[in-house]
Amino acid sequence: MSLLHATNLSKSFGPDDIFSDISLSIPQRARIGLVGANGVGKTTLLRILLGLEDASSGKVVRARNIRIGYLPQEANLDSSKTLWEECLTVFADLIKKQHELADLEHQMAEPGRADEVMPVYGKLQAEFDALGGYTFELTIRQTLSGLGFTREDERRPISQLSGGQRTRAYLAKLLLDDPDLLLLDEPTNHLDIQAVEWLEEYFSEWKGAVLLVSHDRYFLDRVVNSIWEMTPALEVYRGNYSAYLMQREERYERALVTYQSQQEFIAKEEEYIRRNMAGQNTRQAQGRLKRLERLLADARLAPPQHTKTIRLQMQTSLRAGDLVLRTFDLKVGYQDDGQVLFEAPDLLLKRGECAAVIGPNGAGKTTFLKTLLEVIPPLAGEVRLGASLKIGYFAQAHEGLKPELTLMQEIEELAPHMLPGEIRDYLARFLFTEDDVFKTVAVLSGGERGRLALARLALQGANLLLLDEPTNHLDLPSQEILQRVLAEFGGTILLVSHDRYLIDVLATQVWEVKPEERRLRTFMGTYSEYRTFLQQGQAAPVRVLQPAVHQPASAEKGLSKHQLKRLQEKQEALEDAITKLEWEMADISRQLENPPADPGVVQKLGQNYLKLQKKLDVLLNEWGELGV
Repeated sequence: MSLLHATNLSKSFGPDDIFSDISLSIPQRARIGLVGANGVGKTTLLRILLGLEDASSGKVVRARNIRIGYLPQEANLDSSKTLWEECLTVFADLIKKQHELADLEHQMAEPGRADEVMPVYGKLQAEFDALGGYTFELTIRQTLSGLGFTREDERRPISQLSGGQRTRAYLAKLLLDDPDLLLLDEPTNHLDIQAVEWLEEYFSEWKGAVLLVSHDRYFLDRVVNSIWEMTPALEVYRGNYSAYLMQREERYERALVTYQSQQEFIAKEEEYIRRNMAGQNTRQAQGRLKRLERLLADARLAPPQHTKTIRLQMQTSLRAGDLVLRTFDLKVGYQDDGQVLFEAPDLLLKRGECAAVIGPNGAGKTTFLKTLLEVIPPLAGEVRLGASLKIGYFAQAHEGLKPELTLMQEIEELAPHMLPGEIRDYLARFLFTEDDVFKTVAVLSGGERGRLALARLALQGANLLLLDEPTNHLDLPSQEILQRVLAEFGGTILLVSHDRYLIDVLATQVWEVKPEERRLRTFMGTYSEYRTFLQQGQAAPVRVLQPAVHQPASAEKGLSKHQLKRLQEKQEALEDAITKLEWEMADISRQLENPPADPGVVQKLGQNYLKLQKKLDVLLNEWGELGV
């Protein structure tokens, strides 16, 4: 039996049709992910199913006495109660029974009333137990803890919580209420990875149904068993998000083959009609013409379309040194309060690698990036950037954008050589068309700001990308494009993200901030390998990442142990010399970024850089000849 059924739903705002003729059914224990480009009407559809908004046409039928819970994108829980008191309101009936049981216990303690009261008490106690009366406080505590709240947070008034915390409190109440159907609009917003993973486990055991809108592809993979794609029609796919991607491509290929076959048939028919309309086969040609006209009027296929998305390229022609980033005894924090957010082991990031920085909200990940960028000085220790680096920084809050500038001006500022027509064409690749290009940054949505920031980043030709939550506010098609582009990027990436799907594809190292330990812990490998490691019941090891010691190819030629040892010592000496040269070149590069006023000094710096480059080339050739 379906919990909810909708038939031929349509929604229009004035002359604009958002979607039309959508029919759907939500069965019991459903696990459905609703996906589609931003603006296609996903949130509107949820609100219509819930009854908060009217459809322009169509009908929604809900099961009798169904209890539906709804989480909007920006849920704002207003209350004068503490977080704990607000969660207790979900169990008002149980608490009332608890008080009734206490009253009955007092009555049973009175002389001669035990026999009279005991049957009533026993019946009420059985009801209380069956409804979870002895475990509801434990359930509240587990739910709040799972969603990232501490015991101290439980005593805080709701009014003192941040916007993100209020959304999580709203979600906690919904889960505690245990409805028959949950409609969730971006439930993983404001959740860190640990809380999202808890929510995934929760849904694996929950007996209700859920229809959720999410841009979190890893979450969709772990939770749902059906994908509904709004295009704005509703396409149904069986399986999780990864299965949906494969099926979607297969459907596109089949539709393309069918369309091309029909086009070939139409072309052949038109050619036959042209050749025979005035000849001996006129009657046959006329018959074919009528059939072709009916086909074109009633059954002509439209060419299949991929979802409209950004066209992004991230290229660099500048080759960095092999050693891109090193830290020594680094402590991250702010000088004004002197508080250490976390300490890091000595880190090493090499050219072509991707390190993913994960950890709870507020743990200091963005501060860490700004420390590496030398925007914020370290509390202690040292950060060294390698030679020949051009850094591209994608800020989570997009603070590099100027609110007063138009989109055209933002691109022109970065690429003054581009003509106005070229800028408009370039912005169109990021879905900004017509008068959109004259909007100011101040009026853009979060998603639009993200696309503009990516457009600027792609123009910089950087070979080291520092990305702070680059998939925030991007729809799923844009996330897929960004993932593909970054996977093909020839430079080095340092990625701060909650997007586990992106991390799993890109990361060669995982750096996790552990605020309770004030430590950064490192793991060499993919995110999936890291999760497997943690599931073995161990903590992630703190690793000092050193350059890999490669065994010379000469070892395969039967050399003695003494000869092999000498080769390895020579290899290590070369690596040390290469590292030293790269850091010297990096220091000169930094001086040339803000050159001294004396042209002679500038010329000398340039000459020194070229000399170091020649030495480096010689050492790299020697290193390569050892068979590394």
